[in-house]
Amino acid sequence: MTYCVGILVKDGLVMIADTRTNAGLDNVATFKKLHIFNEPGERVVALATAGNLAISQSVMSLVTEGIENPETGEVETLETMPSMFKTAQFVGRAIREVYRTDGESMQSQGASFEVQMLLGGQIAGGRLRLFMLYSAGNFIEATSETPYLQIGEHKYGKPILDRSVTDATTLSDALKLGLISMDSTMRSNLGVGMPIDILVCRRDAMDLELQRRIEVGEPYFHDLRERWSAALRAAHVAIPSPPYGVKD
Repeated sequence: MTYCVGILVKDGLVMIADTRTNAGLDNVATFKKLHIFNEPGERVVALATAGNLAISQSVMSLVTEGIENPETGEVETLETMPSMFKTAQFVGRAIREVYRTDGESMQSQGASFEVQMLLGGQIAGGRLRLFMLYSAGNFIEATSETPYLQIGEHKYGKPILDRSVTDATTLSDALKLGLISMDSTMRSNLGVGMPIDILVCRRDAMDLELQRRIEVGEPYFHDLRERWSAALRAAHVAIPSPPYGVKD
């Protein structure tokens, strides 16, 4: 299991991903799930992955090493795509190619073909965009009405984002709310865990503003977790008791 979130607001993009993977209680490992392709002034593109690790790694290999275009004979990679929409189509094509080669054998072994990806970023000449890709290689896009997308174990962190994130949310607050969403998920699901990888890019900057890995014990994140827990307890106490005749 995993949890990744992308938040697209007026000022820019935040993407956050945990690094835990497990295949049973006694087989827990750490793998990078937020992959960044940055050419300052030209493009900043990030892919976050969830689902079957073998599938997502195969897809990542294809988009970096390249796929031959049947019409031109040229080998295309993620870094040769001219726009974010074309990049989303290309990643979807890579997912379908992995299914073509591995899907039947996986099904014969009783394994389902499960992969989801968040694709975010900006390419020179285009606008900042955020997509979510499914196992079929199709995708949806974040909008000003729905400014965030999640993959993996999303249900615990979703209520925080639903109540707080809008297109007008500042980039700093988007990062803070994304981290609170991640903390809430980690507290409720042991399949999601640290370290956490984060990316922040400002609209039209064509470069990373922040790329960081938060390790266990990192002071700010530890303080955020404690403050959020205390704030929830204080809010609960401040709300009047239900007027239904139940005594303390």
